[in-house]
Amino acid sequence: MHKKIFRSSMLVTLLVLLSSIVLIMEVLYEYFEKQLISEIKKEAVYISTAIENEGIDYLNDIEGENERITLISPDGTVIADTAADVDALENHIDREEVKEAIQNGSGTSSRYSDTLTEKIVYYAIKLENGNILRVSARHYSVVVILLGLLQPILVVIIIAFVLSFVLCQRVSKKLVAPINILDLECPENNQTYEELTPLLKKIAYQHRTIEEQLKNALQKQEEFCLITENMNEGFLVIDNEMRILTHNEAAMKLLDMSDKEPENILSVNRSKAFRKMLENVLSGVRDESEIESDGIYYRFIANPVFEEKQVIGAVIVILDVTESMNREKLRREFTSNVSHELKTPLTSISGFAEIMKNGDAPNEMVIDFSNSIYDEAQRLISLVSDIMKISELDEKSVVYEKETVDLFTLSLEVSERLRSEADKKNVKINVIGDTVEVIGVRKILDEMVYNLCDNAIKYNKDNGIVDIIISSADNKVKLMVRDTGIGIPISQQSRVFERFYRVDKARSKAIGGTGLGLAIVKHAAMYHDAEIEVESKENAGTSVTVIFK
Repeated sequence: MHKKIFRSSMLVTLLVLLSSIVLIMEVLYEYFEKQLISEIKKEAVYISTAIENEGIDYLNDIEGENERITLISPDGTVIADTAADVDALENHIDREEVKEAIQNGSGTSSRYSDTLTEKIVYYAIKLENGNILRVSARHYSVVVILLGLLQPILVVIIIAFVLSFVLCQRVSKKLVAPINILDLECPENNQTYEELTPLLKKIAYQHRTIEEQLKNALQKQEEFCLITENMNEGFLVIDNEMRILTHNEAAMKLLDMSDKEPENILSVNRSKAFRKMLENVLSGVRDESEIESDGIYYRFIANPVFEEKQVIGAVIVILDVTESMNREKLRREFTSNVSHELKTPLTSISGFAEIMKNGDAPNEMVIDFSNSIYDEAQRLISLVSDIMKISELDEKSVVYEKETVDLFTLSLEVSERLRSEADKKNVKINVIGDTVEVIGVRKILDEMVYNLCDNAIKYNKDNGIVDIIISSADNKVKLMVRDTGIGIPISQQSRVFERFYRVDKARSKAIGGTGLGLAIVKHAAMYHDAEIEVESKENAGTSVTVIFK
């Protein structure tokens, strides 16, 4: 600030000095020019009196280096001239000063020389005999005068520059001194320039704001530590180099960390699934992974942390899901065993019911019962079949050969198989899209599309619409089944993929639903490492989207 004030002061001083010199030169030049005109006027009066008394011969006796005297007749012819041959001079009737003298009795004008270094001032006076007496004098131009005074002007400028330098240094230091001694810790207690008062008040306000923000930050940090340390779930924060930045006690217990805290997250677990999860999350993709270690199952939920669209780390939550996994395993085993035990007798019941249904027994009541037995048997067979499908997908007990499957063609085939069911409810099926291929098991993909479309028809309204939309973008393939049916309440949308879960149990029983259709879809998607998204609104319809990576 001191240098800026000094430079500004010096610049202003020099500009004022140069401007003053120019103005003074201009004023003096005008003053001397007026003095010169006044002198030649007096001289013209004296010479005119002498010519009238002594005649033209008086001009021969006049000698002057600066003045030039010319006698001109009323028609502009030069009669006499003290500086040039009369015969060589042209007619002067068009001269400005001559014209004015003829009209007004006297006239004045000025003209620059050919080199522009001199200015010639003319004064003409009309004599009693009608002749014009003109007196002229040379006057140097401003440029010539300025060049003549260049040396003294430079001396003055140098002296003024030195004085300005010294004075500006002192003034700038004196101006800055009160600012340099400001106490910014207590801005409002300073005695300084009045103009700085708003700034000091602003600084004081900022101090109070920063103190409050710091206090809030410390409070939030304490709350954060209090929450994380009392969590049953493990909590880890890592940077993009996989270094552990912070963790809670639950994380140390769940991962069985030693007393010496590990610096790198890979030292905790080096399994392939764990490394893949870390690679995904540090590439900017949220990931969940379930990892088994020594009979204990952990669920890792990893979310990337961004700063200006760059991944700078990740937050990882660790859950011990051993108990739930064991329960799930027992339930799967139970389902598998029961399914195998029930399939054979239920098939036999279905066969006998079919014979009775054909009308071989004469009793009408028997026929009615046989119809009911047959319907129930078919429903149970469907139930057992669904349970077995889920069991196969859960246990991956059957090895399927993957192939390239065209989802568009597959969807057309499924829609044709379900056309009769759709016609019964006046539901229109549309297959929208183009040829899109995925690598997968055709049988499982067929079951997935079939169950999605079957649900869309069963839970649709009369004259409803089912759209099967196949699309691809950003290296992902999407299969969407959208209907205009009854929809799913928001509170129940997260549970629709659970086994045997029914949104409307009475309606499901009436239409023959087993409650396993979406469970099969879920397990089929998991088998193909795909994701499922559900969007639904009550009485407006539901759309289920399967996203293949």
